[in-house]
Amino acid sequence: MFSGIVTAQGRVEAPSSEAQGGLRLVHPAGWGQLAIGDSVAVNGCCVTVVHRDANRFTVEVMPETLRRTNLGRLQTGGVVNLEAALALGAPVGGHLVSGHVDATGEVTAVASEQNARWLTVRVPEEVGRYCVPQGSIAIDGCALTLVSIDDGQGAGTEVRVSLIPHTVKTTLAANYLPGSVVNLEADSVAKLVERLLAPHLVSPGGGRVRPAPSRREGG
Repeated sequence: MFSGIVTAQGRVEAPSSEAQGGLRLVHPAGWGQLAIGDSVAVNGCCVTVVHRDANRFTVEVMPETLRRTNLGRLQTGGVVNLEAALALGAPVGGHLVSGHVDATGEVTAVASEQNARWLTVRVPEEVGRYCVPQGSIAIDGCALTLVSIDDGQGAGTEVRVSLIPHTVKTTLAANYLPGSVVNLEADSVAKLVERLLAPHLVSPGGGRVRPAPSRREGG
């Protein structure tokens, strides 16, 4: 479990295509006390540490994880968001994030307003159905507050978030451009509520409401 507060940025030393089913990353000196078997969020995807030394570690990634997330797009020298797993009793400064990426989305616009950076992301239906103004979403593992949701006709749902300078400075947000592919995790509470209520709800067509299929990435 994670809080969505990115604590470091890592650099890809060997992408999955070169690391024999793994992903080797370099992290800042002194970051984390990772041990073999620990979970770590890489761009919001929970993966398991299988090797480490002073300032680098390797995680295993399955083909399904590469298909469902943006980890399969990483190249040597690329930058990723990092967060170590929460410890019991640690403060949750963001919101509870499982590290199980629901889908990827595409950045469609980036704009500045005084000290804020606005980010617009097109999200698929399996994420958009859980998005509400002032609700939560994790983008590449960063816990953010949804400001607005636009359910466009035929173009999919677009959501907007506003980022403070600290977030832009310490996460991947500074590198986002239109066309960037990002990992998305919807609010877990919304998904649980939907599944619990689904047997008791009727859709406009008269059938029972079906919850979105679950998608879990390896961790």
